[in-house]
Amino acid sequence: MVSFEDTTPEGRRRASGMSEGPPPWPRRLGRVALAVTLFLLGLWIARDFLVALAWAVIIAITTWPLYTRWGAYFSDRRRRTLAPLLFTLLTSMALLAPLALIAVEVGGEGRAILEWLNRAKESGLPAPAWLVQVPLVGAQAAEWWRAHLSDPAAAGDMLGSIDKNTLTAWTSSLGTQLAHRLLLILVTFMALFFLLRDGEWLSERLLTALTRGFGHPGERLAEKMVQAVRGTVNGTVLVALGEGAVIGLGYVVAGVPQAVLFGVLTAMVAMLPFGAWLAFSVASLVLLVQGGSFLAAAGLFGFGAAVMLVGDNFVQPGLIGGAARLPFLWALIGIFGGLQTFGVIGLFLGPVVMAGILTICRDWIDTPSDRQS
Repeated sequence: MVSFEDTTPEGRRRASGMSEGPPPWPRRLGRVALAVTLFLLGLWIARDFLVALAWAVIIAITTWPLYTRWGAYFSDRRRRTLAPLLFTLLTSMALLAPLALIAVEVGGEGRAILEWLNRAKESGLPAPAWLVQVPLVGAQAAEWWRAHLSDPAAAGDMLGSIDKNTLTAWTSSLGTQLAHRLLLILVTFMALFFLLRDGEWLSERLLTALTRGFGHPGERLAEKMVQAVRGTVNGTVLVALGEGAVIGLGYVVAGVPQAVLFGVLTAMVAMLPFGAWLAFSVASLVLLVQGGSFLAAAGLFGFGAAVMLVGDNFVQPGLIGGAARLPFLWALIGIFGGLQTFGVIGLFLGPVVMAGILTICRDWIDTPSDRQS
């Protein structure tokens, strides 16, 4: 008589009389501890790349509606790889082109700065005519300039620390930082490609996990956070571009040298609090140094300040708060608090976190009739 023995794990478990119920709590606790340990270890290993991955997630969420329309032009076979690859390349070009333009212009001005420093140490810097016209401190500022910068010996002592060795060391450090930033940019766009390629699958799994853990409020929470990401990015980027364009027109009217470059730079740094203020302040000083009138420089600064006050305090929080359905104060706290806590990426993470908190509070407090309304 031939007997057949079930050698599978389930068969051995049944033969030994073991139950098929859930494992005992020490085993479950051990599994949870192992999973948490591995998760934390993975975060520690990838700690230098977490910001790059977060940028990839933000870009993917923001551009997803545009990407879905882009993917409709591709066949099913090419939509898997070619569509996300081309879209990632176009996105990287759109985001990195302004940075490349500024890098080229700054590199071209490096030799001019060195020549200016050499002339200043050899013959001194004459005080500009407009310096005396500055209210309250004009005479004292002109006297300090003549004592420290107009005299070649004094100018050489003050500017002597800025020599070629110092600039070489600074350039070497800048090169190391640039290589690290390029690696992070590469990781960001590689992650963006995979997020676009597998976005539908990832979103389905995420919604399933949230619904399993939190019920239907989990799905609403995910929706609100996605709206917050898109609203924050669109509001920040669009307002920064608008502010840069309007202030750039002011550069052209006032006669600022390289007004287009200053306009691009202003639009980029306008995404940072007080970044555009620094840009048009420098532009006003450059206008003065190049022989412009004090009235034109003061008018340019006042015009830039007015644009920034309206854009940063009314337009941007209104756009972000409207898209994420955040109250004005919540949006403002999310923007500045996120920046202070997380750095530049906090501009986008702050409103997302505030939107999540507000959604949870509404689910706890509101009645079913309130949610339907």
